[in-house]
Amino acid sequence: MPSLGRLHLITDTRPGRHPLAVLRAALPVAGPELVVQVRVADDATDREAYELARRVVALCAPYGATCLVNDRLHVALAVGAAGGHVGADDLPVRAARRVLGSTAVLGATTREAESAAAAVAAGASYLGVGPCHATSTKTGLPAPIGPAGVRAVAEAVAVPVIAIGGVTAASVPALRAAGAYGVAVVGALSGAADPARATATLLGALTC
Repeated sequence: MPSLGRLHLITDTRPGRHPLAVLRAALPVAGPELVVQVRVADDATDREAYELARRVVALCAPYGATCLVNDRLHVALAVGAAGGHVGADDLPVRAARRVLGSTAVLGATTREAESAAAAVAAGASYLGVGPCHATSTKTGLPAPIGPAGVRAVAEAVAVPVIAIGGVTAASVPALRAAGAYGVAVVGALSGAADPARATATLLGALTC
């Protein structure tokens, strides 16, 4: 199973956003510390998801970065991604593990210790935990759990915990102190005036 980078970039495919341009800026800075989670809108076709994921895999390869596909595990297999990530409304973790195989990276979304432990027992190799803070990049989310919620999950499992939801460079130190191995971001990079500089700032906060 590939080692897991600490900075997860979730593709922002909202109108007016440019996920591949942001990725091209981030890759030379982050290299193997970057994990790109390909996420598309619910109404995107499989062909659209495939085309984006295929291009992300190709961009990541020279830098040793990891590409995962959120939700659509068949697309992950089709493009040769390193694995996938499933949320509460996607395939159960155990079923997702059967689909991807034993060596793939498999992330699962959780927000409390009991479900986190169950996800790991079912085959998750890392956990996306949150939302940590309020965020506008995804609607219908539950209330933020803050660093305390991250700590509760991190203390319950032995796999990497990736904090997600409204993460900024300023919030990283508290999340790391709570036990987060890394962070996942959308707007912190897709909305940055200088994505390369924003990547460097986030990496600095993660490694200090």
